Amino acid sequence: MAGKLEVADLRVERGGREVLHGVSLTVEPGVISALLGANGAGKSTLVSCIGGSVPAVAGGITVDGTELRGLRPHQVRRRGVAIVPEGHPVLSGLTVLDNLRAAGLMLPKAEAEQRIEQALELFPELRPRLDVDARNLSGGQKQMVNIAQALMIQPRYLLIDELSFGLAPAIVVRLGDVLRRVTAAGVGVLLIEQFTTLALQLASRAFVMERGSVVFDGSSAELEAHPEILHGAYLASGTDH
Repeated sequence: MAGKLEVADLRVERGGREVLHGVSLTVEPGVISALLGANGAGKSTLVSCIGGSVPAVAGGITVDGTELRGLRPHQVRRRGVAIVPEGHPVLSGLTVLDNLRAAGLMLPKAEAEQRIEQALELFPELRPRLDVDARNLSGGQKQMVNIAQALMIQPRYLLIDELSFGLAPAIVVRLGDVLRRVTAAGVGVLLIEQFTTLALQLASRAFVMERGSVVFDGSSAELEAHPEILHGAYLASGTDH
């Protein structure tokens, strides 16, 4: 179906054991959707599968009607799906500017430089740090670089694995403001986040995973009204992360 990122009955195996059991969800353009669940519920595996780095054994992944399943990560990116990985990794030994340029290698030089400038408008904190080795940045600055790298391709869908991981609250608020700006421009966001209060403040839709399956799909308001759903999911022991 056109106009969304859609995962349908997705199944993933690792080591001969199924770790995602028929997962289905959709990410709408211009909407932040939260993906919640305990460590080990399968959230990161799902994002890795959508991004092309983990294969599926069954099911479908489509973006605006185009099948993604079986594509390599760079092919997924070219179809408008960008991943912000957990732990805000950067290319150590390269400056902040070169980290951004590396994310735009597929673009003509002039267009890449224009998109770097657009990223710096979102993250002016990075402008005085452009010549700094990216490994010497703070955690918050590294996460800004990661998000800026993902936005270099002007994605239609942005998947963020643990936005707030290891970051100060003020930085998290700042990043949340950026996500609101991004979605206001029409980008669909799928946000994995351990801090459920933050996630539900940012997101209008929510999915809850438990042991490799989606056990809730609805509005954030509905999930907040039924805390027992989250409570049960976080008490459940996971099988994969």
